This record gives sequence, C-alpha cells and structure tokens, in this order.
Amino acid sequence: MQAFDIALMLATLLCALVAGFLVAFTIVVMPGIKTFSNQQFLQSFKVMDGIIQNNQPSFIFIWAGSVLALLATAGIGIAQLEGVNLGLIIVACAVYLFGVQVPTMAINVPLNNTLQSLDLNTLSETELEEARHNFEPRWVRWNTIRTVVAILTTVLLIVVLYRY
Repeated sequence: MQAFDIALMLATLLCALVAGFLVAFTIVVMPGIKTFSNQQFLQSFKVMDGIIQNNQPSFIFIWAGSVLALLATAGIGIAQLEGVNLGLIIVACAVYLFGVQVPTMAINVPLNNTLQSLDLNTLSETELEEARHNFEPRWVRWNTIRTVVAILTTVLLIVVLYRY
C-alpha cells in the first residue's frame, strides 16, 4: 500500500465522519432543540458547543484530521495522478475547504462564540428571543450547506477510491 492509498482512505473516512456529524446536527440535533424555549435552546446549544470548544480530542482529530488528510491526498495526487482522478481529488479538496471549513471558521464558529459569550441567566425573555433569532436561522442555513458539501466531498472521494 502506497502513501496515496493510505491518505485517500484516511481522507475518505475522516470526511465521511465530518459529514455524519454535520448530518446529525441537520436532521436530529437542531430539529430536536428547535422545540425548546429560547432559554433551553440557547443553553443546550451552548453546552454542546462548549464540549467542542474545550478541544474534545476525538472531535479535533476527526475535524482537523479531515483537512490534513485531504490536503495530503491532494498533494500526493498532484504528483501521482492525472486525468479524471486528479480532477476529482482537486475538486473534492477545494469544495471541502471552501464549502465546509471556510464557512465553519467565518460563520458558524463566530456565531458559536457570540453565544458562548452570553450569560443566559441574566437575559430577559426579549433578549433571549433576539439572541436566538440572531443565531439559529443563520447557523442552521450554513450547517445545511456544510452538510451537503461534506457529503459531496465524501462521494467524490469514494468515486476516486473505486476508480483508482
């Protein structure tokens, strides 16, 4: 087994795990906590995000590892591949970086950080409603986009695995 084979399999696995994580938030977590009051919604999201922001090791390995493995796959692929397989790897890498990672850092994490900075116990119901309104629709919209892109990336990597 060559370095490219290992990198491609690892990138596929880790990107699939990220896609699964995002899917879980899209189809279970956010619809589930949507039914909560403003206080409950914001508090529950804040607790879940707090686990991630406290550098939960498995999450960090999967999330950061997906980027590193995909970049390694693209780097090795540029040196070893040609034609459709090379194109698929480059597209998968670009789509994942710009469709999952950039929105995460530019939109979702700042929204999470704003929520983390709130002392929910001191906010009035009107302030809680405003905080939720400023957070939930945008976070859900961008998570849905990240989910679709992560799934697309995984599919592209699977196609390369079968073609290679």
